Amino acid sequence: MMHFGSTAESLSKASTMVFRIGTDAHLYDDPDDVSIAPLLDSKFESEKCEALKRLLALIAQGFDVSIYFPQVVKNVASQSLEVKKLVYLYLLHYAEKRPNEALLSINCFQKDLGDPNPLVRAWALRTMAGIRLHVIAPLVLVAVGKCARDPSVYVRKCAAIALSKLHDLRLEEHTSAIEEIVGILLKDNSPGVVGSAAAAFASICPSNFSLIGRNYRRLCETLPDVEEWGQIVLIEILLRYVIAKHGLVRESLMLSSDALVKQSSGEEDSKPQLNIREPLGGTSLDMCSDIADIVSRSYLEGPDKYLSTLGDENRDSLGFNGLCVTSAKSNDDVKILLQCTSPLLWSYNSAVVLAAAGVHWIMAPKEDIVKIVRPLLFLLRSSSPSKYVVLCNIQVFAKAMPSIFSLYYEDFFISSLDSYRIKSLKLEILSSIATESSISSIFLEFQDYIRDPDRRFASDTVAAIGLCAQRLPDVANTCLEGLLFLALSESSSSDATSLGEEDIVLIQIIKSIMAIIKQDPPRHERVIVHLVRSLDSMCAPAARAMVIWMMGEYSSIGGLISKMVPTMFKYLAGRFTLEADETKLQIINACIKVLVRAKVEDMSEVQIAVGYVLDLAKCDSNYDVRDRARVVKKFLSNCKGLSHLEEVKDQTKFSDLTYVLSGYIFGGQKKVPSDPFSYRFYLPGSLSQIVLHAAPGYEPLPEPCSLVDDEADYSPTHVQGTNTVGVRANDHEPKESDDSDATSGSLDEENTSDYSSQGSVSGSSGGGHKYSSASNSDEDEEAGALVHLSDGAPASRDRVEGSEENSSSVLMDFGELMSKGALELWLNENSGTGPNSSNLGHVQRSFARISIKDIDQLVKPTSHTLLDPANGNGLSVNYKFSSEVSDISPQLACLQVSFKNSTTEPMSNILISEEESKQGPDSMEKSVTSSESFSTTHGEVATLVPMEEIRVLNPGQTTSRVLQVRFKHHLLPLKLVLWCDGRKQQVKLRPDIGYFIKPLPMDIEAFLKKESQLPGMFECIRRCTFTNHINKLNDKDVQLQTKDNFLMICETLALKMLSNANLYLVSVDMPVATHLNDLSGLCLRLSGEILSNSIPCLITLTLKGTCSEPLEVTVKMNCEETVFGLNLLNRIVNFLAELTT
Repeated sequence: MMHFGSTAESLSKASTMVFRIGTDAHLYDDPDDVSIAPLLDSKFESEKCEALKRLLALIAQGFDVSIYFPQVVKNVASQSLEVKKLVYLYLLHYAEKRPNEALLSINCFQKDLGDPNPLVRAWALRTMAGIRLHVIAPLVLVAVGKCARDPSVYVRKCAAIALSKLHDLRLEEHTSAIEEIVGILLKDNSPGVVGSAAAAFASICPSNFSLIGRNYRRLCETLPDVEEWGQIVLIEILLRYVIAKHGLVRESLMLSSDALVKQSSGEEDSKPQLNIREPLGGTSLDMCSDIADIVSRSYLEGPDKYLSTLGDENRDSLGFNGLCVTSAKSNDDVKILLQCTSPLLWSYNSAVVLAAAGVHWIMAPKEDIVKIVRPLLFLLRSSSPSKYVVLCNIQVFAKAMPSIFSLYYEDFFISSLDSYRIKSLKLEILSSIATESSISSIFLEFQDYIRDPDRRFASDTVAAIGLCAQRLPDVANTCLEGLLFLALSESSSSDATSLGEEDIVLIQIIKSIMAIIKQDPPRHERVIVHLVRSLDSMCAPAARAMVIWMMGEYSSIGGLISKMVPTMFKYLAGRFTLEADETKLQIINACIKVLVRAKVEDMSEVQIAVGYVLDLAKCDSNYDVRDRARVVKKFLSNCKGLSHLEEVKDQTKFSDLTYVLSGYIFGGQKKVPSDPFSYRFYLPGSLSQIVLHAAPGYEPLPEPCSLVDDEADYSPTHVQGTNTVGVRANDHEPKESDDSDATSGSLDEENTSDYSSQGSVSGSSGGGHKYSSASNSDEDEEAGALVHLSDGAPASRDRVEGSEENSSSVLMDFGELMSKGALELWLNENSGTGPNSSNLGHVQRSFARISIKDIDQLVKPTSHTLLDPANGNGLSVNYKFSSEVSDISPQLACLQVSFKNSTTEPMSNILISEEESKQGPDSMEKSVTSSESFSTTHGEVATLVPMEEIRVLNPGQTTSRVLQVRFKHHLLPLKLVLWCDGRKQQVKLRPDIGYFIKPLPMDIEAFLKKESQLPGMFECIRRCTFTNHINKLNDKDVQLQTKDNFLMICETLALKMLSNANLYLVSVDMPVATHLNDLSGLCLRLSGEILSNSIPCLITLTLKGTCSEPLEVTVKMNCEETVFGLNLLNRIVNFLAELTT
């Protein structure tokens, strides 16, 4: 082969090429193929198809091919079905990133909605829903409503999927229409449509159970045929509906505890009796009532709410009366739900099995819960991740009702292939389901697990043995003997120089022994003696500390330990300086326990050893040990009969009291109370049950019987505080199609802006002046004062609701207050020793609220040059963005344009118009109806409103005109033509994103409340340096006019913001108790809303630094339009950093 020049690499390539013959694999070979663009413009459909396949192959490999977007969009009207499909796949991928270009094809999408081919109709709807713009939301809503009644199942399914995307745009005015379409799709006969409709219902209106009630039986019958992932969502919806409509099942686990349900006999005053193991109706099933109580409350209230009231003895029980409880035997809705979910217990999808098992766990009678056991055990044969999820849910079931899994304990034996997490779960389940008949087999397994090389797993096994001993008192002695043998063997084999993983096993052994001994200490005195004798061979500090704790705690239970106490204290006193800190602390505790409680024959030896230990501890390097020793020595010195340990001047009757107090603190309790359960339980099959905290979107079960019965009439119903609109039986399709046709021509030619809206200017009315005060009463009070201040602290996010009541209404003159003497006097008045002296801390933490008056008269918008005299033959044109909102359309920005004739001859016919290239074939129609297009609120807005022509401009004369323009984008300049004396000049009008918004008046409470709703991805922060105030501080004229530097800096920063952006100044807050020259913490809040879609933009400026130095400004932007908000944030940072005179 070498003679022919072949190599192994070439042969491999050749064989690969042979196998790829007849496939499209070659499309992935060359990412930098330059022939794609010519192929997209080809006249042949086959070449276009080849180019589109290459683009999709590049997308699959992660390349960005958005540069071909305009060329791909042109092919959307192709007659080839294959080309159209590939174009739609490309557009669906980039529609959200390039919405402006995608809007050019909106008419083609609408035409394709009427195509005879259902695939084309579905592709058109998917692409329209993928363009996330408010401007076409009404069009998409009409299209979805039309496709929801389409004869094709696939098109109706795509309509259900598109509803969720439409709802994400937060179109509050269309909420009822969207819910109406959801109701239509839920009544569909196709299982595929019902599954997607259920997912739309869960994301759009999960509390509108009236839509479910009308179709409940149909949904239950369709459930087994729905696709697997739709079954999961639909099962949860049906379960929540049944609970909200009929309540909980009387025979179920949820109402098994007396603490949950009040008996109908009226014995409400009787305290609930919670048994650890409770037989169910004479059967072999048993349960833990305590755990069942926690599970039920956690499912209904949520674990966080339940645990917050865990220690409250007077907490209200759920107290369901007979009206909120139903029966699984008599209620048809409950029976049909259990029947339709029973086949799903053997589904191939693990998540479906868990969802169905959750329904039976919550709603089925206790004797029928056994049905879920075998399906769940069958899932343990699946993959490791699925096995872990299933075990997390079985763990809860086994804790509440261990008997249902007790016969299948062998299924939870450990495999060598199991991960550590799975091993831990299986051990906990085994310790919960162990019985007297199975404990011997389980212990044989545990013996092998203890020898496992993974010492963490061995430690968990020891913990499981301790739990078994606590649950089964009959095997406690056997477990204790085995654990004691393990402790002695581990302590003898461990070495002080090789402490590490071996320690955790010994420590866990001692912990398990302690837990068993606590049940009956006098019975296990010999075990404590054995541990104390082996103390010298234990090297782990934690293990030694626990053994010393047991010696001190149980020193008075028998005669064996009391005889060992003097010898052990001599040993501990000799090794005290060598012990670890935790061991030293337990030795000190044991000292006072023995002296107060123990009955030792020769107490003098113990007292000498204790005194020696306390003297050593007082000189220890650890301050915890030193402080503990001093406290204990003070206790002992005041106790009657023990005062010789430390000489005190006053030995009074308080010695007896101290002795009693020390007995309460260190004397222990005869009966150790059981710790309250603090488990966190979430609904079965939920993500929250795996991560053990409320995942985003998690909701507990609805309140039983909270649904109002509305089956008598299908009128709108109020369910759980949400207004829900019923579905009309007859929908008017001709009206919808007419609306669609009427709107189809509204977006033909022009490239609509990112931040444009379809025509409603109602949001601009009533906005008010951007610098006006939020309260009319404030304008009349103290009109002459420039700045006012209140001593109320600004409302935080957690106190938005009550901040109005807590804030003070007292206003003072800022100049007088902020002078050094007045400020110190104001602070000193509140620091006296009077009735109000307790409010000192509040005053020092408060913020000064600065209210700047009449600042709009000082605002000077930034001027930009459109044409300079050198290029304009003596004509100078400047423009400023105006704060006014256009009365024609909110998409139009208003500019104040000034024209100045710098020559000695008059100029005539001065006019600014659109660029000639923009006037296409349809320009004549547009010019004929120009006046109508400007007055309407639903048509396409032109680029430029015709300007009033300047007939004559004399030499040296300056005149102004108001220009209203619509920018294509907030970052792209607009090309215009300036006519003067019959000559034209190309000019570029550059946008200022600061004027793509309008002021949004609001108070501080509304600002903080809205800000708290826009965290995370809707929040951007940048920092810059502000230096404009330094020149003014050095200017003597400014210093004479200004009473205080704070006033000047606040005014300078506010003017900088308001002169470069169309915003509303909400508040200026400053910490009152800061240093007089320190501006750190000064906070300015401004608000505005985007002109095109009325989305709020909240801006917060926080200063750091001193008056005489450059200030660090932290600018925070909260806005749902993340791209626009980020660009606006960059603009603000840039002009704040600029130094202006």
